[in-house]
Amino acid sequence: MSNPDGSRADSLHQAARRNLWLHFTRMSSYADADMPVIVRGSGQYVFDDRGKRYLDGLSGLFVTQIGHGRTEVAEAGARQASELAYFPLWSYAHPRAIELAERLAGLSPGDLNRVFFTTSGSEAVESAWKLAKQYFRTIGQPGRYKVLSREIAYHGTSMGALAITGLPSIKEPFEPLPPGGVRVPNTNFYRAPEFVAGDLDAFGRWAADEIERAIVREGPESVAAVFLEPVQNSGGCFPPPPGYFDRVREICDRYGVLLVSDEVICAFGRLGHYFGSERYRYQPDIITFAKGITSGYSPLGGMLVSDRLMEPFAGGPATFLHGVTFAGHPVSAAVALANLDVFEKEDLLGNVRANEAAFSATLSKLSDLPIVGDVRGAGYFYGIELVKDKASRETFNDEESERLLRGYLSPALFEAGLVCRTDDRGDPVIQLAPPLTCTQQHFDEMEQILRGVLTSAWSRI
Repeated sequence: MSNPDGSRADSLHQAARRNLWLHFTRMSSYADADMPVIVRGSGQYVFDDRGKRYLDGLSGLFVTQIGHGRTEVAEAGARQASELAYFPLWSYAHPRAIELAERLAGLSPGDLNRVFFTTSGSEAVESAWKLAKQYFRTIGQPGRYKVLSREIAYHGTSMGALAITGLPSIKEPFEPLPPGGVRVPNTNFYRAPEFVAGDLDAFGRWAADEIERAIVREGPESVAAVFLEPVQNSGGCFPPPPGYFDRVREICDRYGVLLVSDEVICAFGRLGHYFGSERYRYQPDIITFAKGITSGYSPLGGMLVSDRLMEPFAGGPATFLHGVTFAGHPVSAAVALANLDVFEKEDLLGNVRANEAAFSATLSKLSDLPIVGDVRGAGYFYGIELVKDKASRETFNDEESERLLRGYLSPALFEAGLVCRTDDRGDPVIQLAPPLTCTQQHFDEMEQILRGVLTSAWSRI
């Protein structure tokens, strides 16, 4: 595919400025500047309308696991569109949805044998909360509606998912939200309370026990579920301490609360396994997923549900009163199946497990920079926390963070040829989640670009 010529590119930029509303974007940034326009992708790289190449260090948005330009996946979608482009899953089925549900059930841990499809991660989270509430109502516990989630955690943007999200800044404009969202501490050991700051195991026990304290405080008869990511995304990739999820599972069982593993980012190889809960050896009652299931070649999300939760709906008049028009779309399901074929054929899970230590070690070289406070993560999912003072771990104030991230780092990293994410919804971080096909050459390229830009950023502080 050729790049647009100069006049066509100018026309695209003018139309973008006039008509396109970008997501989670301060649109005033483009009042007098062109929006980046990405026109094609190949492997681990994408190209803009001027022909410039960028290493996709974020897999689009934690999505493109197999890389860009995989014709076999695109062709699977095209074949399906010519055979059956659309039919709903409302009282009907179609072959690709059946085949994909069977395949996912076979890959999932434990008895998560029922698949409810959606089109996005927010819809998957929303669906899981709705199912939890209706499940408890159906079995005679209608008082259970509250959900616990961690501070700073992001679980989606629909109104229900936003109520579960732990980021005050993106919730406030839409309040009042549905009632029932309750916050508990996250697993950011770098910012652990002083009384457990020197002991990772003690920190993990404390963070898990805070979930029990919240359940007791709210009243166990009112709590339906705990929503947790295997590795928390927002705030900069917080892995769980040893034993954390074992303790959480024990607490949920004690009080009859469902454990929902939100794996919209962490599933499908991001942590070296099909599901992040496998890596950390815990059994969820529900797994929510999206993003990597199709590597972004077509939209799809959903939830995997345990047999126990399905049981009240398997006989009699009970119906889960929820649905999405495009859920389990035939083209998206065909694309997901082809995507999983690539996973198997190229052993992408094995590639992540074989190379994750090298990825971590390469990024950890940046720890010699005075601006880098912490490098953390797992698999191909890492965050770099930036600090003003390395010894005291002093962070940047709001004005400094604004100048650092939005005023310099974000545009400078992109200009240097790296797609990544700068985020200050918690403490300032840079996030990296490259395609699962990446190897040492790509890790080195990321480190070199980051080193140059971060060195320059420090000189501006």
